[in-house]
Amino acid sequence: MKTLVICIDRDDDLGEKAKLPTPIIGRKAHVEAAAALGIADPEDSDTNTIFGGIKVLDELRKEGVDAEIVTFAGDKNVGVISDQKIAQKLEAFLEAHEVEGAIFVSDGAEDETLVPIVQSRIKINSVKRVVVMQSENLESTYYILKHAFSDPKISQTFFVPLGLAFLIYSIFLLARYPEGAIIGILAAVGLYMLYRGFGLDDSMALLLARLKDTFQRQKLAFITYTAAILIGIVATVQGLLKVWTLYSTEGIWYHGILTLISVFINASVWWYAGAVLLADFGKAFDLKRAGMSLNRSFSVSFFVLATGLLFWGASTYLLSEAALLKGGLSDPSLALQYFVYSIIFAVILALIGIKLSIPEEETLENEKKNKRISKKIH
Repeated sequence: MKTLVICIDRDDDLGEKAKLPTPIIGRKAHVEAAAALGIADPEDSDTNTIFGGIKVLDELRKEGVDAEIVTFAGDKNVGVISDQKIAQKLEAFLEAHEVEGAIFVSDGAEDETLVPIVQSRIKINSVKRVVVMQSENLESTYYILKHAFSDPKISQTFFVPLGLAFLIYSIFLLARYPEGAIIGILAAVGLYMLYRGFGLDDSMALLLARLKDTFQRQKLAFITYTAAILIGIVATVQGLLKVWTLYSTEGIWYHGILTLISVFINASVWWYAGAVLLADFGKAFDLKRAGMSLNRSFSVSFFVLATGLLFWGASTYLLSEAALLKGGLSDPSLALQYFVYSIIFAVILALIGIKLSIPEEETLENEKKNKRISKKIH
């Protein structure tokens, strides 16, 4: 086919509401899918996207263009997981069909965030946005707020901080310590804002999806990932206890924030490194069972060790200067030597990791080249 009309359902309303698998290919299948989704949820904008794609397809065919329409759906966890699923389905479709260009049909800015992903795999000739004309009642403030708050993405952003604040305040009231409620509320809301601000919700959703997949497939990675999470919690508690011990005896202003951060890092860095290495071991074991290359897995282990050495060496030297270490490393000059040695060994470990990852990167690049060549031949 010469032109492909692509419709995107990023949050998989077709699968969640209409129970339809994707990709959906062909005009007839799209008419049936739009009808099914419209019956399941008459207010879903993806129905209009599909009809908009059908209209574009009809216009192209009237002009004599060899065109076809396809719809790809992602996942209800909008973000990294949904985008990866759409990319995988698109790649599989393009491997089976020879397409020269595409027209991207969307219902708004959210779906259009997929344009770079699609464009990296096929040339996009045009982007068509389907805008629904709404009635006066539909545009009322009540309706807009009602539907905004029923959207999980908006409700989680708005209600979760409020729920946390109310819950923490009630707990402190029961404990008869209302003064601590302000500290608890500010800390909880602040952590939540950092969690959402740094986009950790996508990473957490991806991690949970991987854990679920490894559990269902009975892989060792499920046990090692779970153990790594628990070790990470222990590492955090270990570091915070060391910081609290120092803080409660002499206060933050006596040692300074940098010193307290160094105490936390020095007490927890090898716990964190061990957690990552354990998770990587489980992944390497499963890759070995599947007969796949372990080079990239080993390279990650070397980089983890190198990073741990750097943080340990730097924190050890800073604590030695602050006279907070006992034993041989309490001498700042000796601690400085350890810091220099840790840098040298970290560079060596990093180079070994890079050396191990090069053959696999070359293999992946050769596979991509072979796929491009085979597409041109066919």
